[in-house]
Amino acid sequence: MTTLARTVEVSKRYGEVNALDGVSLEIEAGRLVGLLGPNGAGKSTLVNLFVGLRKPTKGLVELLGGNPSDPRVRQGIGVTPQETGLPEALKVGEIVDFVSSHFPKKLDKWELLDRFGLRDLARRQVGGLSGGQKRRLAVALAFAGRPRIVFLDEPTTGLDVEARRALWEGIRAFHAEGGTVVLTSHYLEEVEALAERVVVIGRGKVLADDTIQAVRGMVGVRRVSLSVAELPELPGVVSAERVEGRHHLLTPDSDRLVLDLVASGVAFADLEISPATLEDAFLAITSKETVDV
Repeated sequence: MTTLARTVEVSKRYGEVNALDGVSLEIEAGRLVGLLGPNGAGKSTLVNLFVGLRKPTKGLVELLGGNPSDPRVRQGIGVTPQETGLPEALKVGEIVDFVSSHFPKKLDKWELLDRFGLRDLARRQVGGLSGGQKRRLAVALAFAGRPRIVFLDEPTTGLDVEARRALWEGIRAFHAEGGTVVLTSHYLEEVEALAERVVVIGRGKVLADDTIQAVRGMVGVRRVSLSVAELPELPGVVSAERVEGRHHLLTPDSDRLVLDLVASGVAFADLEISPATLEDAFLAITSKETVDV
């Protein structure tokens, strides 16, 4: 596959803080890649390096075969950063026209507005939009110039469930046409719903890089859920939590756990055994890194 963006042994320091430490990563054409990591892990720094907003302290960053600092190269990308500021006196349609005018190829304005559910807001001033509507507009603008690759940094922060899913459909439509997307999100269900590939970053390093299914399998645990009045102490439990009266346990050996549960004599009901979720894997991978360090 064609590589659209890559880093080779990239490090980035901010004073005494090492935000990235020897990160090598390739983003191939047509992929939808999710970047995951705790706050401060280096996700936004990596995106900023890819789009030319920052320069590496060490290593190579390449975008569309060129230097991310070159404005001509950046014409082939779309970006929605975590924080955006839009002119509040302009109307939605005017902002789309303005942004589109900077690109040699542009998506039809009404097609773009329809894709992200913004047609009815075209004549509204940005100052009169809700926070969620402004965020939807900011994401839509990333697709205005028919980009080859789009970088979305926490694209759905602050959106309700309905608005978030509407944006998902817009992102999926772009990807279905062959577009490449790199997104960061603290909503793990969002990455699970959209991404084909997951890159987990922690303490400035790549901790995992594979398909969602493979990352889930990396931790070698299964989830056991049940209803029980009082959970006895059981060996082999990696983690446990109680949500709305149900206990959720992670264990490397679900069969042994169930046998120990039956042997304890405690009454339980609604037993479910399922593979680890992406959230389970993420917590296990990042917590292991914290312990190791």
